[in-house]
Amino acid sequence: MEYKDYYAVMGVDKKASQEDIQKAYRRLARKFHPDVSKEANAEEKFKNLQEAYEVLKDPEKRRAYDELGSNWKAGQEFRRPSDWGDRTQFYTYNGQGFDEGDLGGFSDFFTQLFGRSRGGRRHPSGFAHGDFEEFKQRGSDAHAKIAISLEDAFHGINKTLQLQIQEPSPDGNIQQRLRTIKVTIPPGAVQGQQLRLAGQGNPGIGGGPAGDLYLEVEIEPHPLFSLNGRDVILTLPVTPWEAALGADIKIPTLGGAVGLKLGANAHTGQKLRLKGRGLPGKPTSGDQYAIVQIQTPSAHTDEQRQLYERMAQVLPFNPRKDWLI
Repeated sequence: MEYKDYYAVMGVDKKASQEDIQKAYRRLARKFHPDVSKEANAEEKFKNLQEAYEVLKDPEKRRAYDELGSNWKAGQEFRRPSDWGDRTQFYTYNGQGFDEGDLGGFSDFFTQLFGRSRGGRRHPSGFAHGDFEEFKQRGSDAHAKIAISLEDAFHGINKTLQLQIQEPSPDGNIQQRLRTIKVTIPPGAVQGQQLRLAGQGNPGIGGGPAGDLYLEVEIEPHPLFSLNGRDVILTLPVTPWEAALGADIKIPTLGGAVGLKLGANAHTGQKLRLKGRGLPGKPTSGDQYAIVQIQTPSAHTDEQRQLYERMAQVLPFNPRKDWLI
């Protein structure tokens, strides 16, 4: 039988305080708990941790264990000293003694020293059900994406989602379950925004609270508009004569059609601002920008070609005059 260094198992000094031991236990329990850990040999490490904590958390058990002295090292062949005496006062739980049927998943080393492990119903993983009572952990946060239209982002919407969540099964394994969740998307949601649904994440362990659910907003592409933060961008196609002479144009916005006055001599790339017509927000809403794009009609008939020839004579214009060629 090998000697077990419980201090090494918990990663604490032999002079560690009870508070230090408790902190170390909680940290390692979160790391190795078989319901959540992805560490190699997590179940075995968790059982060793439980055993070490069972001894070191109890001042009497710890004092008895420390009586073995500092001559032993982990892994050395160990036999209980003949003069170590009777330690049965440590083997009671809630004032009740144990029989052999109460043995949990603790090692032979523990049994040699203290005779009995903690009692209670056995857990399928091999350690006693009572071992879980000390450990509570908040469930992990869950993350998902929710796709909405630009109109939904502008007006807000209530949606129903079906998400796969992880939860412990009765036998201690992790299982997937389909959950239906109703969520309210407020007006003014932007691309990449995180919506937090408190307590809607993965279930806790040992009666711990559930985690939160974070939904990342994805705004679907729109046939007319694009987004820059809360600002809405619209490409505004105009004719050459509208650009030259100016025009009153009716344009779409997310809140409905509005009139826009295009001044004379507009040019491609010119940006016209409609204040407050973007996505709602605080302290201020976004704006809508109409980007002028002059579109030239094709000349298909003789009359149309003659009109362009006449324009070339009346409106001599060289857009490449600055080229040094």
